[in-house]
Amino acid sequence: MRSRDDRTTVAILAMPRAYSLDVSIPAHVFGQHPGYRVFVCGDQNLDADDDTSDRPSHIDVAADIRPTHSLSDVEYADIVVVPGYEDPSLPIPDGYLKAVQLAGERGARIVAVCTGVFALAASGMLDGKTATTHWQYTDQLRTTYPGVDVAENRLFVEDGAILTSAGAGSGIDACLHVIQSDFGTTVADDVAKDVVFSAARSANEPQYVDGSPPPRAGLRATREWVIENIGSSITVQGMADHSRLSRRTFIRHFVRETGMPPMHWVARQRILGARRLLESSDWSVERIAGATGFGTAANFRTIFRREVGVTPTAYRKTHAATAVTRSHTR
Repeated sequence: MRSRDDRTTVAILAMPRAYSLDVSIPAHVFGQHPGYRVFVCGDQNLDADDDTSDRPSHIDVAADIRPTHSLSDVEYADIVVVPGYEDPSLPIPDGYLKAVQLAGERGARIVAVCTGVFALAASGMLDGKTATTHWQYTDQLRTTYPGVDVAENRLFVEDGAILTSAGAGSGIDACLHVIQSDFGTTVADDVAKDVVFSAARSANEPQYVDGSPPPRAGLRATREWVIENIGSSITVQGMADHSRLSRRTFIRHFVRETGMPPMHWVARQRILGARRLLESSDWSVERIAGATGFGTAANFRTIFRREVGVTPTAYRKTHAATAVTRSHTR
């Protein structure tokens, strides 16, 4: 349900044992854009009674975070965020589970950060769905809830209206992904800059990459060179030559730094560049195709629809309308 001023309402659950970072990150990220209205919802009496006396000192839990709204206000949220919480083997209060279940039943978007996925699994919302969590808990999630298809080493997973993510850092990626879906790539980029974070990463990127990072400054200069020349023909060999590494060594270092093969990364940069131009310029589809390295307009349309789910023209119309709404909101 939209708020009266037509903003998207985000309800973040301040559950007992919740990690404070997993509450504050979505509150901060969504709070950077005027299109969102952020609530922190919970049962204050229940939170106050939660025993913290035996909690290890290194555990950063939301002991000092108090709800701004009651648990009943989750009913009005368009997006419900379930933060990670300490010891997911212990149940969370029924009132929180019921609030999440009802939100899912009425079609709200659900975002779980880290061990917050266990709350969704406990509610039955993840049966038959794919989800992820912090790598330390994937085996526990799989064993405890065999009906969940657990994806290993993924930043986040989106299955229908449910988005599950790994640790706190990937929680930022998940929030930026939602903002990108709601308001476009350009807005998500602006929010990422506001919170001093890289542009929204792909869901398929890994949580971690085994091995130490390469010496020197890495391959950042080569990646910047690719982006500056994204409309040109880019090959793995050309990237390797620019980095002054052999092709084999370059590929190994590139995957270690980015978590994906070189041409997969290039394709993603082309899609991102095209989305930005569709949102922020009046360039023709043909001109955008050439500027982002897709070649022909027909090739661009085919790849864009496959990757984004809509045609370039439909995407532009959607986000042009969003831009107008956004300008009235500011």
